[in-house]
Amino acid sequence: MNDNVIGKKSKAFAIRIVNVYKYLCESQKEYVMSKQLLRCGTSIGANVAEGIHAISKKEFIAKLNISLKEAFETEYWLELLKETDYISESQFESINADCTELIKLLISIIKTTKKNLDKTNE
Repeated sequence: MNDNVIGKKSKAFAIRIVNVYKYLCESQKEYVMSKQLLRCGTSIGANVAEGIHAISKKEFIAKLNISLKEAFETEYWLELLKETDYISESQFESINADCTELIKLLISIIKTTKKNLDKTNE
């Protein structure tokens, strides 16, 4: 996982999410939304790791689709935390930019893999 872009970026993002979770619990005394953020934000990389070791292209696509759904959920919780003033606008902008980048990467990888899979099935 350490030798590909999506693996590296999703793991780095998970580490950021863990740090945001710690900040929210320790400094903001927020435990409910932060737990949701921790769950979905770290799940992105976990599903990418599973996908990288998938036994088929279809399984790879399925795992990356789960990662994509988790990334969209993460985006939702980040927006909610910003709009309820648990994180500042600048904190949101920084981590949300990483989330958006992961979403774009995942969409691109899924589309390319599906296209290549369709070519081999013709």
